[in-house]
Order: sequence, then C-alpha cells, then structure tokens
Amino acid sequence: MANLIRVILIGFMFLASVLSGSGIALASVSLDEATRQVLSDPQNKVLGAKTETINEREVHIIKVLTADGRIQHFIVDAQTGDLLEDFLPDEDKE
Repeated sequence: MANLIRVILIGFMFLASVLSGSGIALASVSLDEATRQVLSDPQNKVLGAKTETINEREVHIIKVLTADGRIQHFIVDAQTGDLLEDFLPDEDKE
C-alpha cells in the first residue's frame, strides 16, 4: 500500500513538472472561487464563466448581469486572484 501511495505521489509530481514546463499554468484560483469573488451583490446573476489564456496568462472571465440590468465582464488572474479588468460594456467590445 505504501508503494502505491509513493507511485501516485511521484506521478502527480511528474505531471505538475511537465505541465509547468510546457507553458500550461496550474491555476491557484479556481473558476468557482473567482466567480464567488466578483459576486459582491447577491442580486447579480452569473451569465457565464470561462477560463482562457490571453497573452500567455491564464485568466477567468466572468459575465455578470447586474441588478440594474447591465452586463459586466470581470477578468480575474487565475494565478493571483487579482481583478484585472472590472467592467467591459458589450458595446465597447465590438
């Protein structure tokens, strides 16, 4: 049993090293955590959330419908949890 645990741990360490060497970042802040972070007003509704790589930086993009009917896009750094851009009206994205 102890050997099985060692093999599993070594496998995880190997996988982490391969992923970090390939430019694929392991997120420190999950998409769910980032979504909870931007929902400061309980009346706001999440319309969508996804994780993307932009300029070699992994970010979480959360689309929110505010209580007053506006749509906001929040961009959260997946490594640090920092809010990178807190408001992008849809008309400015075109």
